[in-house]
Amino acid sequence: MTDTADVTERPRAPGGLDPPEEHEAAEMLASARRRVGPELRTAVASLPEALRRVALPHLGWGHVDGTPAPGGAGAAARPALVLAAVRALGGDPGVAVRAAAAVELTHGRARLRDGVLDRTAVRGRRPTAEALPGEADAILAGDALQAVAQRLLAEDPHPGAPAAAARLAACVVELCAARHLEHVLERRRSAEVAPAEWIAVAETGAGAFLGCACAIGAVYAGAGPEVADALDGFGRQAGLAFRLIDDVIGIWGDPARAGGAARGDLAARGKSLPVVAALASGTPDGAALAGLYDREPGERDPERLARAVERAGGRDWAQTQAADRMSRALGELARAVPDPERAGELLALTELVTRRSC
Repeated sequence: MTDTADVTERPRAPGGLDPPEEHEAAEMLASARRRVGPELRTAVASLPEALRRVALPHLGWGHVDGTPAPGGAGAAARPALVLAAVRALGGDPGVAVRAAAAVELTHGRARLRDGVLDRTAVRGRRPTAEALPGEADAILAGDALQAVAQRLLAEDPHPGAPAAAARLAACVVELCAARHLEHVLERRRSAEVAPAEWIAVAETGAGAFLGCACAIGAVYAGAGPEVADALDGFGRQAGLAFRLIDDVIGIWGDPARAGGAARGDLAARGKSLPVVAALASGTPDGAALAGLYDREPGERDPERLARAVERAGGRDWAQTQAADRMSRALGELARAVPDPERAGELLALTELVTRRSC
């Protein structure tokens, strides 16, 4: 992933994320569920029943109708990253269970908020606020989850809890600012938006929580701010790299694997990162793409749009950016975790988490 070779399948972690390594990453997710699940359930059980019913589907524990979800364990992706970062730095993951739960609760709040803002029914295979009884209930349940997360860290006797709380709060503020910028950019004409602006939004959306989770793990392992910042940078850059790769695969990859979702997004004038780069390329092909985007939905041919994006340089740009961001991610990871074996485990888990969109 350090060159600009054609990306039509999602690359594996450096050295190859072979089936045994993928299985090991999946086991880390399962272990996180077992460790963090009881803490999360206790925290959510403290909510009033009406808010608890709204929150449970977003933690993977129930359906919108109130019935339990199969297995009822939730994804625990970001808690797994917290615990994996502690382990990668030689610490005891058991001391970070409460912090890992706080990260998951905060992410649940973000999902509820995004559902209200996006007005969509499903995000990452879980229902969003639009599918629930009402937007007001979703907002209130999200606020309650955030408050419970703050309480968990406030009551945690671990010496790293204050620093973890500060990092989590800063992450939430950053995510809110990025969503605001996203709405500002959506109101502009396509040619008036620079790729760097969408990159800033995408980096936050794809990687801020991943980086925050890794950094909090570093804090609970007793690492200093430099190491925590390096792991934060790793999560951010890896998240964005995988987002860029997935955008490329969604448009030009095997439809059977990509699911055709991004081609449909093209027809709906969605602005994935290759599209943004093509529209802002300043080339005749970019101008032609803008003209195609201005057509009525029924007149937009996804195949023609995909060819236009490629001719305007969107594909090459996205692949170059993906390689660059993954190179940065690996540099940050090596700076924080010099042991290649420990670093490889954390990278494999990050890839599995982003691939599954947990």
